[in-house]
Parts: sequence; structure tokens; C-alpha cells
Amino acid sequence: MKAYSKPVIFRLTILSILLVIIGSGCSLTRGINKDQALVRKITIKGVDKEFADVAVNYVDKEQQPNNALNLQLYYTFSKKGKRDIGEAPAILDSNLVEYSRFQIEKYIQNRGYLKAKVTDSIAIKKQKAELIFNVQEGPMFRIRKFTDSIADHNLRALYNLHRNKMTHIQPGGRFDTDSLAHDRDEFYMLAKRDGFFDFYRQYINFTYDTTFNRSVVDVKMTVDNPPGKKNHIVYYVNNTVITIANSNGRTTGKVDTLRTDSQFTFVDYSKRFSPRVVTDFIFQKKNARYNIDLQTITTARLSELNVFRNVPNPTYQKINDSTDRLNSRIDIVPLKRMSDRVEGEVLFSGGRFGYNIGNTFTDRNLFKQAAILQLKANWSILFDNGNDVGTDHSIIQNQELRLGAQLTYPRLLLPFKFPLLGKFAVPHTTFSSNYSLFYQKDLVKRESFINSFSWDFSETTKKTHIITPINIEFSRGIIDPIARDTLLAKNRYSYIYLIGRTTFTTGSQYTFQVNAAKLNGYEDFTYFRSSLDLGGNLLNLVANLTNARKDTLGQRQLFGYTFSQYTKVELDLRLYRNFGNEKQFIIRFNPGIGIPYGNSTQLIFEKNFYTGGANDIRAWLPRTLGPGQFNRGAYYGSDSTTRNRLKYLDQFGEVKFVTNAEYRYKLADNFFGAKLKGAFFLDAGNVWRLHKQSDNPNGEFRLNNLWQSTAMGIGTGVRFDLSFFVFRLDAAFKFKDPQFSGSDQWVLFNHAGELFSRGSFKTNYRKTNGEEYNFMQLNFGIGMPF
Repeated sequence: MKAYSKPVIFRLTILSILLVIIGSGCSLTRGINKDQALVRKITIKGVDKEFADVAVNYVDKEQQPNNALNLQLYYTFSKKGKRDIGEAPAILDSNLVEYSRFQIEKYIQNRGYLKAKVTDSIAIKKQKAELIFNVQEGPMFRIRKFTDSIADHNLRALYNLHRNKMTHIQPGGRFDTDSLAHDRDEFYMLAKRDGFFDFYRQYINFTYDTTFNRSVVDVKMTVDNPPGKKNHIVYYVNNTVITIANSNGRTTGKVDTLRTDSQFTFVDYSKRFSPRVVTDFIFQKKNARYNIDLQTITTARLSELNVFRNVPNPTYQKINDSTDRLNSRIDIVPLKRMSDRVEGEVLFSGGRFGYNIGNTFTDRNLFKQAAILQLKANWSILFDNGNDVGTDHSIIQNQELRLGAQLTYPRLLLPFKFPLLGKFAVPHTTFSSNYSLFYQKDLVKRESFINSFSWDFSETTKKTHIITPINIEFSRGIIDPIARDTLLAKNRYSYIYLIGRTTFTTGSQYTFQVNAAKLNGYEDFTYFRSSLDLGGNLLNLVANLTNARKDTLGQRQLFGYTFSQYTKVELDLRLYRNFGNEKQFIIRFNPGIGIPYGNSTQLIFEKNFYTGGANDIRAWLPRTLGPGQFNRGAYYGSDSTTRNRLKYLDQFGEVKFVTNAEYRYKLADNFFGAKLKGAFFLDAGNVWRLHKQSDNPNGEFRLNNLWQSTAMGIGTGVRFDLSFFVFRLDAAFKFKDPQFSGSDQWVLFNHAGELFSRGSFKTNYRKTNGEEYNFMQLNFGIGMPF
């Protein structure tokens, strides 16, 4: 099989990206008439930068300056608007400029400058127009006095109880219509949470008096009663009808109707669900006050079950009696029960080519309990032609097959009663079983089995806990006999023990996450994830109590196998900062450490840390960086046989530290149906051995050598955002390579002329290491890197 013949795909991909970017530098006015002008700049003078930045948004959309790339895409592909690609040119229109002037003036006045005036002018040069808006603010008005008049005494008491926590209207503060709108919305939600089902924003009105010949305002809030009534009514929840349609949305044919209790009537046209699937997540209970928040939570939790396609807000009907009760109805359309998804990732680097293909089959409603069964298969393969480009003897360097089954229930399955923790998110109990088979050519075949169950629940809207009380792992390795003899001859006992042993362990894991729900947004926030993995302690206790036998290395065995003991901790801290217009800066810190102890002198092979790859330090392939300053070429010398056998396996560590900085920005709103986004990034870090090891000289973690042993990569990428998923292509370049020493580490500075050609540096590297040195790594994947 020929996996890779020429690196043409590298050049074609890069060339395509460069052509699109360079195209944005062509004439911006080439697609408009000679008597037209293109709006290219908006200037707002006379106000603070805070107001000016926002005021720009009040300029009419058709007069907003084009993104240069969007405009070039329009000129190139849209055929004068016949295709919806790119962004039509913002052609100067004096009527829209006047409308924009009026909107800016209104905005400034609403900020408390009630006498503000705005004038406009236009400057045109070479068919490019600048819109200039001059603002005369006048005096800023402040609130002198605030009073209220609330006719309903229950509403008045409710408002007085919460006013200090919710109001933005304060005497002495700036008079701002946004504050009035804020207080109106807060009062409205306050009433809707306390049973006032029929309460509307229109009942709340503000009047203000500015007739004091000074820059002050008296504000009065009035809350009226419904016409012809003495007060607003407090409503209570009564009965609820739940209707589940067929997956096509129809409610026809025979139907299962069940009265589950005094509140719920369950009507299931699909005949696929038990009532509890829905009733567990309806938080509006009978005889309780109507609460709009509980209505919203109900809709959100039912949607999160991932078994329903359409979950609208409940509808309410007043009962025609004097009890002030509400009957409610929820009409739900389920998703198709079965689905199948294919995913993939491709890696390119010189003569090396790899891909990762996965398939996930999902059954969304096992046992009629909205339990989700997922069957996963994943195959990863890496080819390596070395420098023999154009020949027919492609080599499969390594490959891995992963199979898994996961069953997830939308509740905590416990042997005792426990309150439903569904206020902030749907809790889950997950049972999983996974099998992995890893094959490294001419070296080893490793198998691992992992079985576990876990609980996850949300403490608040931001904090999530994942507890795995039982995790059972079994792994074994079979070393190629020739490889074993070679390693024995080189005294590589530790590698034989690491990759060839059979071991098992039982343990527990705990993960804590903050702000995971915000990862797809653009606000300022901090994401944090920490995980703790403890293994073998219970087995060690049993072994000591039973005085279990020891193997030749002095390690105790149970059931005929050595068991492992370790502690592993990993942290992931990310700071997200938003700069508007989908521009975002992210910095990430990802340290980790694994410590074997007790019955173990080494971590299980699969528990070690590795770096490199599409989501890590992107200038290196997975498993090809580190540990520390370990230099494979210098260590193996002329022993190319062992060097090639241990390729991708000898660069691991018990200590890891990775940091990433990435700036993301939008290039085009419409690029053949997708948003086109770009990114610049810097990745740094490495893995290290916990202690000094003869097999990995200069690979141990030392604070005084941290900088010298840190790798750095830089790069850029494009993302094709289709809303429901993102295609990503990143080009990363090695910047600082720790396998070298001193100034030689700055490979991109020292050898930039050899990025796409061969020189003395690459020639010497190939002689020493038996392979090409690749400055650039292309990563193609689905989803964001972090």
C-alpha cells in the first residue's frame, strides 16, 4: 500500500491559503462603478472611546466598512450577487449616512447627554469614503431623586425586598435609559418568578422630569394594576399533560395514555418512552406557585437529554374557577432513535502521513429510559517512508485500534434514595468498557482493557463533578522476539519491562470542571479542569493482608498478575478574552504528573504523558517530543535498528507541562456556506522523566534546566465553521527544539532557508538520526484544538 508519495499536498494546501489571503490585498474598488464610493472608515469625534466604540454599531449595516477578504470573495465568486458568497461592497449612500447620524445622536442622548447633537461629513479619496460624525455632548444629566408608585401591595413588598440587589437606578448616578430598561426587565422577572403569570412589562412605566434648569433628572417608576382589577393575581400550578409525538412530528395512530399521579397525564404516540423520562425533569410541581425560571429549567433539562428534537416551552391554560390555577401542556417531538457519525483527523509531516478515523453508533433510548448507548470504533495509523519519497515500499510504522461501549443513564443510579441533581444540568451514570490494541512495527503489540462506571453532576451552572468510584484496567504487551533480543543485548531492561509486562490495577478517579458550558462562546471567562487518578491502593491492602506472593522483582501479585500502584494529577487552566466581532485570545496551561509508588517502580505504559499532535504542541507529531533534552540521534548513534524500533515509544514522561497561546479572528462571514476563521498560535512545553534514567539521558525534570528543555512551536491556521462542527487546518513550525543545545535550539531562526528545501542542517540531521528533519507540521481535524 502506498501511503504517501510526494509532499505536493503540503505545497498545494499552503499555496491555496496564501492565494486567498494575498487576494484580499487586490484593489478594493475594482467591483464598483466609477461614480460610486466604497465606505472604508468610520470616525466618531467628540466622545469618550467607550461611547465611540459602541456608537459605531449604530451606523447602518450597509454603511459598515467591508472586511477586505469578504469583499474579495464577493468579487471573485459571487458573480454580482448571484451567489451568496462573501460580502457585498458597502457603497456610500447619503440617506443611510443621515439615518446613521440620527441613530448615533439618539444613542448618545440615551447615555445621559440629553442635549447632545451629532453632525456628519464625508471625505472621499480614490473612490474610498470616510464617514465622520462629530458629537457635541452637552452636559451629562444625573439622577436627583427616584420614587416609585406600585398599586399592588404584594408587588410593592416583593420589589422593596429585592430592590437593593437588582436596581441600576441610583440618586447621583448618570441618567441612562439602559438602566431604566434593566430595572424594568428585573422587576418583570421578579414578578414572574413569584407566581404572577399574567404580569407584563407594559405594566411598568418610567417618567422623568428635567425642568430644573440644571443637569438633573427626577425619575419615577409606576406599576399599574390590570384594567378593572384591584391587584395582580398569583397563580398556582395544577395538572400537566405530556404529549410525545412520533419522530416525524405526527400525533396520529394508536397511543399509550397513562395517568402517572395526581399531576401528570402521559400521552406517547411514539410508544418509546416511560413517563419518568419526562416527569423527572418537570420542576413546576402541583400546588406550587408558577415560576418562569422553573419553566425555563424544565425546557433546558429535557433538551439536554439528547433524545428529543423539539422541546418548546410549556403552554398554560387558566382554570375557569376561582382557584387561580394553571393547567400546563408540554408537546415534544423525539429524535430518531438511531444515528451514526464518522469523524476523522489527518496529519502530514515530511515523509510521514497519518490519519485517525472513528465511527460512533448511538441508540438514544435504551430500555425506554432515555439511556444512551454508544458503540465506538477508532482506527489510527501512521505511515513512514523516511526519505524514500517516490518509491513503492511505504511502511506502516504503527497503528492502534480502539473499541468501546458506553451506556449513559440520565440520573444518578445509587443503592439509596438521593435527590435529583437536575437543577443546573442533567446528572448521569455512565458504564463503559473499552478495548485498545496498539501495534508498533517490529517491536510490540499491546492490549488494554478498561472497565468503569462513573457519576457526573453539576453543583452550579458553572461547576461540574465527575466521580469514577471503580475503574478496572488490564494491560499486556507482547514484544517481537528479535526486538527483545536486541534490547537485551543493549541492556534496555527498563523498556522491556515497560512495554512488555502484563499488569492490572483498580482505582478511582475524580474530575472537577468550571465553565465547560462556555467553551463555545465569546465572553470573557476562565475554564478550569482538574483530574485525580488513584490506582492500586485497595489491591495493595488486600495483598498485604493476604501476604500475596512476590515476583522476581519483589512486586506482589494477585490472581497471578502484578498490580500497579500510582497517583496521577493533571490540570487544564484556560483564560478566554473576547475582543468583539468573534476575535478571541486564549492562553492555556496544562501541567500533569504521575507518580508510581508502593508496588510499582514505573507507571503503566498507557498512564504516561506524551506531547505533540493536533491538540497539543502542534509542530511535532504525537509521541515525538521529549523527554526533556533527550536526543535520539546522539543516544543511539549508529544503532539505527534500536532507534527505529523504539520510534514513537521512547519519548514519554511522568511529568508534563504544556502551554498554548492562540489568537482567533474572523476572516469571512460566508465562505461557500461556512464562516472562515483564522488563528495564530504559540505552543510550548514538553514531557520529562520523573527521575534520571539511563535510557533517557537529559530527559529528567529539573527546575534549573526547565527553559533549555522546553520546546516551542508557532503557526497559523484556518477554521471552516459550519455551526454544528468545525473543520480545522493548522500549519505549525518548530521554533525552539530542545533536543539541541544552546543557540542551536532556535532552529527556525538558524535554518529558515531550509523550510522547504534541503541544506547542510537537514543533511547532517538525516545522517545522525536516520530520518528527515521536518520544520512544518500540517494538522487537519474536526473541532477546535482546545
